[in-house]
Amino acid sequence: MSRRLAALNLFLRHAVKPRLARTSGPEEAAAQFETMARLALRAPPYLRDIARPGGLHWISAGPCRMDRMILYFHGGGYIAGSPATHRGMIGRLSLLSGLEICAPDYPLVQEARFPAAFEAAAVAWERCRMLGHAPNRILLAGDSAGGGLALALLAHLLQRGERPAGAVTFSPWTDLAMTGASLGRNRDADPFLPVDRIGELVGIVCAGADPRDPRLSPLHAAFPDCPPVQIHVSETEILADDATRMAARLEAQGARVDLRTHPSAPHAWPVFDGWIPEARATLRAAARFAQASLGETSR
Repeated sequence: MSRRLAALNLFLRHAVKPRLARTSGPEEAAAQFETMARLALRAPPYLRDIARPGGLHWISAGPCRMDRMILYFHGGGYIAGSPATHRGMIGRLSLLSGLEICAPDYPLVQEARFPAAFEAAAVAWERCRMLGHAPNRILLAGDSAGGGLALALLAHLLQRGERPAGAVTFSPWTDLAMTGASLGRNRDADPFLPVDRIGELVGIVCAGADPRDPRLSPLHAAFPDCPPVQIHVSETEILADDATRMAARLEAQGARVDLRTHPSAPHAWPVFDGWIPEARATLRAAARFAQASLGETSR
């Protein structure tokens, strides 16, 4: 663990985690996330963020190939975040991979109830297809709730016979039924997320829907003829088992899975690119995976 990561974990544990535990609701959580992103999350030079019809943000940095792309879903527990909060990390992933990235501004639950976010993800896929991108020229990606959304979309597409190039996720939230043992095991070890608020968040997100619905919890989905998937997770996260069990389920269905664990990083740590070297290293690994997946399927 780098000194910068140790310092970040200390800050998150003593400043951010207690504040998250006191957050009054989705609106306050969203406002806090926007403020943090504006003040603290860094972006690479020459970042381009072009808003297009349908709530799609095309984000890139540096020269990009135009014949393949990444469709990226931001995290934030379905109650916070936007392409704007994540454009620094997304821009860095674009710079490292040489790929343009489409980031949908999908509705948060306080704006539209389930399954609105999933439906917006499916529409974003269709818009990318309408622009001329073949399924095997599109890599799905996301962090936290966005990682779960990417995997839910992947399952949906595979079940109807469309096969993306693959998927890469950072700390994906894949089981809103909350059956992972890491919720209890890492209660104190997680420097970022307060486990006592997870049940409340699930209630807000599901709003009466079955938390095992595959559109919410891809851990319970089927993935026929699945392309390669890369999953990044920290061993100290309360959601660690969401990632490790997701990897096991994908492998059991025949997928080639590259599961990468970190011993002590915080949840969705690539958002801290520019502050900790671990974020850059993870984004480099994701960029290499994206290039390999898209290159293999586009030949």
